[in-house]
Amino acid sequence: MTRKNADIEHWDVENEEFWEKEGKKVASRNLWISIPSLLMGFAVWLMWGMITTQMRNLGFPFTVDQLFTLTAIAGLAGATLRIPASFMIRIAGGRNTIFLTTALLMVPALGTGIALMNPGTPFWMFQALALLSGIGGGNFANSMSNISSFFPKKQQGYALGMNAGLGNFGVTTMQILIPLVMTVGIFGALGGEPMELQKASGTLIGRIEAGTDTWIQNAGFIWLVFLIPLAFAGWFGMNNIRAITPNPGSPVQAFGKILGLYAVGIVTSIIGVVALGWLNMWLALPLTIVLTLFLLRLIPGDIKPNIQKQFAIFSNKHTWAMTVLYIATFGSFIGFSAALPLSISVIFGNMMEVGADGTLTRVANPDAPSALTWAWMGPFVGALIRPVGGWISDKVGGAIVTQAISVVMVLASAAVGYVMMLAYNATDPNQYFWMFLLLFIVLFAASGIGNGSTFRSIGFIFDLQQKGPVLGWTSAVAAYGAFIAPRVMGEQIKAGTPEMAMYGFAVFYALCLVVNWWFYLRKNAYVKNP
Repeated sequence: MTRKNADIEHWDVENEEFWEKEGKKVASRNLWISIPSLLMGFAVWLMWGMITTQMRNLGFPFTVDQLFTLTAIAGLAGATLRIPASFMIRIAGGRNTIFLTTALLMVPALGTGIALMNPGTPFWMFQALALLSGIGGGNFANSMSNISSFFPKKQQGYALGMNAGLGNFGVTTMQILIPLVMTVGIFGALGGEPMELQKASGTLIGRIEAGTDTWIQNAGFIWLVFLIPLAFAGWFGMNNIRAITPNPGSPVQAFGKILGLYAVGIVTSIIGVVALGWLNMWLALPLTIVLTLFLLRLIPGDIKPNIQKQFAIFSNKHTWAMTVLYIATFGSFIGFSAALPLSISVIFGNMMEVGADGTLTRVANPDAPSALTWAWMGPFVGALIRPVGGWISDKVGGAIVTQAISVVMVLASAAVGYVMMLAYNATDPNQYFWMFLLLFIVLFAASGIGNGSTFRSIGFIFDLQQKGPVLGWTSAVAAYGAFIAPRVMGEQIKAGTPEMAMYGFAVFYALCLVVNWWFYLRKNAYVKNP
C-alpha cells in the first residue's frame, strides 16, 4: 500500500506470518480510530437521558411522559438504524462507512444545541432531533462489523471487547461531560445566553442550587469539538478491505449507498414512532423490524444482491440464540443507561408525605440526590469491565461466562425492583438510594462482562462472511433496550409500581439461562462453550 488509507487487496489474518508482519499494525490503527468514533456515537445517541433531566430542572414545558418519550425515540431510532448499518461494511467499505457515519453525527449535535437555546422550541423539533441522534446508535453495528474483519479468531474477544467496551465509554463520557459543560459559557457569544435553574441540579463534583445560570445548549454543541477531527482521522487513517467489500465503488457512490440504507431506517423509525400511538409496544417494535428488513430487500441496484446474500444469517439457528443472549447483555446496558438518570430524578426527587388524616401524597424531596451527579457510575463500570469480559471469555469460553452473569442479573434485577418499591413509597427515599445505586452498578457490571462473552461466542461460532452481519443484527435488536427500558420504567413509575419493570427483566434473564444452557452448555450442545 502506498497510502495508509489505501484499499487493502490481500487480507489473511489467520496466517500467523501475515498477521505479525503486516496485519497487526493495520488492524491496530483501524481499531484505535474506530474506538473514539464509536464513543462519540454512543454519546450523541444517549445524550437525551441527561438532557431531559436538565430540561425538567429548567422548567421546559413538557411532561415527564414526554421527556421519557424523547429518550425512547432516540433509543428506537438507534436500534432500527442498526439493521441497515449492519450491512454497510460489505456494501460500502469500512473506511467510507466510518468516515461518513461519524460526520453525520454533527447534524443532531448542532441541531440539538440550537433547539435547546429556546425553551419555546416545539416538542416535534425535539422529537426529530432525538430521531436523528439515533444515527449514533446505528453506528455501533457498522463499527463492530468492520473491526471483526481486521482481527483473527483468537483475538475476537479482545478486539470486539475493546471496540465496544471503550466505545461504550461514550455513555459515561456524556453523563460526566454534559453536566460540567452546562455550567460554563464555553462557546462565548456563539453559544447563546444561559437559563436559570428552577430546580436544583448537579455535576460530578457536587450539587448546583436553583437559580444558577445554566447553558443547556452546550450538551449538543460540545460534541462538534470531537467529531470534526475524528471525521478527518477516519478518512485519512482507516481502510476498506476488498476481501470483505469487493465493489464499494467510488467514495461518492459508497456514500450514496450508506445514505440510502440509513434513509430506509429513518423512514421505518418514523413509522415505528407513529405506530406506537396506535399499537402496543410489543407489536409496534416487531412491525418496525420486519418493515425495515422488507424495505431493505427492495433497494435496487448492486445493493440488493449483497443484502440478499447476507440475509442467509436468518436461516442459522445460532443467529437467533445469540440475539436473545445479546439482548440480555447489551440491551440491558444500553436500556438502563438511557432510563437511569430520569428514573433517579422521578423516584428519589419526590417522597411520600403523610397527611393529618393519614392519606399519602407525593411531594418534592428537598434533599434528593441529583441524577446528574450519580447516574454515570453504572455505565462507567459496565464499559470499563467489558474488555475484561472478552479477555476472560477467550480463556475459559464465552458460554460459561454468559451463564454466570445471567444468574447475577436475575438476582440483582429482582433486588433492585424491591428497593425501588420501598423508595417510591417511603417518606424518606434517600435512605434507599445507596442500595439502589449499588445494585444498579452490579447490573451494569454483569451486563458489561456479558457483552464481552457474547462477542467472543459470535466471533467463534460464525465464519468471516457471517460474523459481521450477525454482530450487526444482534446489536440492532438488542439496542431496542434503549427504547424498551425507558418506556417500561416510565410507564411503571407513572402507575406507581416501578418494581414491576425490574421483576419483568428478571424473568427474561432467567429465560436466557435456559437458552444459553440448551445451545452451548448441555452435554450435546450444538457448539460447546464457544
